[in-house]
Amino acid sequence: MVRDLFTHPPLPKQSAAHTSSVICTSQLYGLNYNPKRQDGSCPNVYQVQDDLKVLAPYTNKLRIYSVHDCNQGEPVLRAMENTDWKVSLGLWVNKDDSVYEADLQELLRLAGVFDFTKQVDAIVVGSESIYRKEQTAEQLAAKVLRVKSELSKIGLQGIPVTSSETWPTYYQPLIDAVDFVNMHGFPFWEGVSIDGANDKMFEHIYGLQAAAKGKRVVVGETGWPSDGDNYGSADTGLANAQKYMQQFVCRANKENIEYFWFGAFDQSWASTNNASNVESHWGIILDDYVSPKFEQPLYSCSDGSNSSLPSSGEPGSSSTGSGGYTENGVYNDASEAVASYASRRCRHRY
Repeated sequence: MVRDLFTHPPLPKQSAAHTSSVICTSQLYGLNYNPKRQDGSCPNVYQVQDDLKVLAPYTNKLRIYSVHDCNQGEPVLRAMENTDWKVSLGLWVNKDDSVYEADLQELLRLAGVFDFTKQVDAIVVGSESIYRKEQTAEQLAAKVLRVKSELSKIGLQGIPVTSSETWPTYYQPLIDAVDFVNMHGFPFWEGVSIDGANDKMFEHIYGLQAAAKGKRVVVGETGWPSDGDNYGSADTGLANAQKYMQQFVCRANKENIEYFWFGAFDQSWASTNNASNVESHWGIILDDYVSPKFEQPLYSCSDGSNSSLPSSGEPGSSSTGSGGYTENGVYNDASEAVASYASRRCRHRY
């Protein structure tokens, strides 16, 4: 059984940057990671260790979507022991609350096995469950608050708790409940051309910064597919994927915006249940889980390629007109925005 492999001795102390012999010249703040294997099977700790070696040149922060699905929380945490890796642990939320309950109980069990204060950066309760119409903002907010309460009972109240939602569905009740806003944004799924994609993305970031009223806004997912069908004016392709990365990362670095790039690996098992055959083409590593997709450096911020700031010139300023947030944190014309954003994209992440 996979769980038998969890009893091996912890790795000796090492830096995440030195778990691979490959050194690259540009790093990402964080990566979204699903440790399932190429055929969709569950991982063991040794496979996760191999993944960390491949990903170490690019980051030392990962986000996973569920600790219970495939029991993936344990091999990820075990593989990270005695390293500089950090992880945001996800609890999956859908319309079946027993799924959330199973993830929560597994989280609490893991907290009794591992020292969360060393490896765990945050807990992420749900991913796009409001967008999928499986939870209301109030229901999801209650789940966030419950996780906070359970962590407080075991002395882990210092670990921030958030939820991941698309930018037009991050409603005020959820904003009020989380410790920081963890937003998803994909200009590709809005059909925006690559030349306008980063300005569109940062428009959404600024709108949520205004609605968050001082809370930190983190980009939990963004990226661009390197292959598959085009969507509206958004063209897939390796060059466009790296161009979006170049512009987004440099601008995010300049404006001190934390982000988790979507995603770590191309995953051939990913769902094709959307209007554009792209779900297996978002990674920075090919689907052999070894080969880099992009030439190095991933990006260079010294060549003046940053996108121009909005006309306000102030990060965090809300856009005006029908595309912005109201004072109560409700997106104007939200139903239209949700339809224009990702209504055909894959709705199942783990």
